[in-house]
Amino acid sequence: MRLLTAADVEALFPMTLAIEAMRSAMTQVSNGDTILPLRQHLAIPNAAGKMAIMPGYIAKPPRFGLKTVSKFTNAAQSHVGTVQLYDATNGQLLAIIEGGSLTAIRTAAASALATDLLARPDAARLAILGTGEQARRHAAAMAAVRPLSHIRIWGRNLANARALAATLPNASAAETVAEAVSDADIICTTTPSATPILHAEDVRPGTHINLVGSAIPTTAEADTALVAASEFYGDYNEATRAQAGEFRNALAEGLITPDHLRGEIGELLLGRIKGRSSASALTIYKSLGVTAQDLAAADAIVAAAQKQGLGTEFTLT
Repeated sequence: MRLLTAADVEALFPMTLAIEAMRSAMTQVSNGDTILPLRQHLAIPNAAGKMAIMPGYIAKPPRFGLKTVSKFTNAAQSHVGTVQLYDATNGQLLAIIEGGSLTAIRTAAASALATDLLARPDAARLAILGTGEQARRHAAAMAAVRPLSHIRIWGRNLANARALAATLPNASAAETVAEAVSDADIICTTTPSATPILHAEDVRPGTHINLVGSAIPTTAEADTALVAASEFYGDYNEATRAQAGEFRNALAEGLITPDHLRGEIGELLLGRIKGRSSASALTIYKSLGVTAQDLAAADAIVAAAQKQGLGTEFTLT
């Protein structure tokens, strides 16, 4: 088996490969070729952190595994963890992979896949809310599926927004969310905000939105009016209904009904549901992340490592 570090993951998992891995993962989710228990969280006493545990299985290729992630809001690296990948035909452990980089890349790649399916073909102006790792990853991911003419960055700390913008082509910082999204065709929210930062009145018709930062029912990056005005999609219906704060809030306020959730990205890929209804429609992809994405990513990384001879081979016996 192999031990693969963050540096290995970065070398072996370019965005183009990651998007294709997410295409496989999301198709399998919607085709019933996965087993996906909802993630569990363990709060760490007397600390600003928690542990997330995500087991799962995919059929193509037959793999199962477990991702464990430590999430500490006050740490220099907020997400620390590993993905253990097993061969489902014989139960053998194939690899232990650094989980922070894998998660960061696959999350942005899933958003890129959703954007390719839901954004207008002529979408060219991107707004990113947030200045952390996912903000940086999403800039690269969106550029992989649309020719971007400009990127506008907003963060609570304007200096951080300016610093990130300086590292990106054709990018600038915005002082407010409203300014950042005023002419955006694509919006990616990548913040840890517990309360909405993106409001319906600030978003123009025809925009596609990736809601990424919130992953538990008690947090939401977009307000309920925006959810109600949108054509709303998720990565996994069961998880969206149970854990998507934006969707649950709008449902609780009576602004939407359960069938406002149009379905999964994989159902779009399979042709079972329709995508954007018009050029003026607002579309939302709610990213929660499912273990199928981690397993598909891990398998692609291990296959590339075997071809390139990267990683450290080891045995537990």
